[in-house]
Amino acid sequence: MWWMMGEGGGHYCSKKTDDYCADVCGQESGRLLSMSRVRCILRGFDIRALILLIMLIPTCIFGIYAHGQKISYFLRPLWESPPKPFHDIPHYYHENVSMENLCELHGWGIREYPRRVFDAVLFSNEMDILTIRWKELYPYITQFVLLESNSTFSGLFKPLYFANNRDQFKFVEPRLTYGRVGRKSKKGENPFVEEAYQRQALDQLLQIAGITDDDLLIMSDVDEIPSKTHDQSPRWCDDIPEVLHLRLRNYLYSFEFLVDNNSWRASVHKSTPSKKSLEKMGPIPHSFSAVHLPSYLLENAEKYKFLLPGNCKRESE
Repeated sequence: MWWMMGEGGGHYCSKKTDDYCADVCGQESGRLLSMSRVRCILRGFDIRALILLIMLIPTCIFGIYAHGQKISYFLRPLWESPPKPFHDIPHYYHENVSMENLCELHGWGIREYPRRVFDAVLFSNEMDILTIRWKELYPYITQFVLLESNSTFSGLFKPLYFANNRDQFKFVEPRLTYGRVGRKSKKGENPFVEEAYQRQALDQLLQIAGITDDDLLIMSDVDEIPSKTHDQSPRWCDDIPEVLHLRLRNYLYSFEFLVDNNSWRASVHKSTPSKKSLEKMGPIPHSFSAVHLPSYLLENAEKYKFLLPGNCKRESE
């Protein structure tokens, strides 16, 4: 322990206590008392450590502010709880079986009239796939909702492909709610920021489209096309789960190359407009249905032959 003598030689200050500082300062005026106490405290600190601490704290705060989401995802294994167990629901469907019997097979009741169905997508540039999707789902959709941005999630500018080719989609125009947003993030910024911004805008667009309680909302990427056969049961059956995640087939490049049958991203939600259903997608509690080749694709095989088995070939140079 180090110490220093007072002028009178009878008092000293310890770096570990403040009581002795009061002894020294007890012989001085109030102002000198305060100054002496500060000097005693400061002499107990390592100045280099103090400077390092002053520099480190703002740096850490700025780093968390700038890269907070990346840090959160890096630490995700530590804080994220495991998803709830799957509850698989087999999909029963046959065109010659009544809807009442189909609902009963699922353990559900029958409604007097079908629910309205909204199909919402964030659109990038998939013109052909969007045509196939909307042709496939057209008989069952009340309102198509599409949001387009002039930038990618990573902040790169892109043309408004849908707006520039809207004439190709006149067949859905009476049922279409279209919106577009400008780029929010800058090039190189976290893409999750831009995606969250667009999902918030899509939530608002759904309100404009008129979605209400108990309506159904199909939420998936443009190329995640639900089978039209499964749309009937959620529309006509009562007591369905709040969220149904659809088990779809994964294809690579075209419908020739089947990867697996384990795509779970597409989902059907019972609408609750008071909740922002698009900003946060919860765990996967239920599974339902599967996807086959869309009928519109088969009926227009010549136009979309590059998507059919045996036709995904690159011309030799």
